[in-house]
Amino acid sequence: MMTDKKNISFEDALLELETIAEKLEKGQLSLEDSIKAYERGMELKKICSDRLAEAEAKIEYLAKGQNGQIVKETVKKKKGETSEKSEDDLF
Repeated sequence: MMTDKKNISFEDALLELETIAEKLEKGQLSLEDSIKAYERGMELKKICSDRLAEAEAKIEYLAKGQNGQIVKETVKKKKGETSEKSEDDLF
């Protein structure tokens, strides 16, 4: 599935990457095909990383407080962690 980098969604890139990883793990590909799949996997990893970085930048922009400071804990909140800031403090 060779999809144009600009048109592939994060979800589609991740799904394709998972499929490639599964085939490589199961040894379902020839050496040549394994190398091609690995190269495609690296492209997909970069696409996913870029999309995540873009999303994080948008979230940080939207999460700026009234004083202009980024409220990073809303982006990097860990499971089970609660924020001391209320929703009103974010806007």
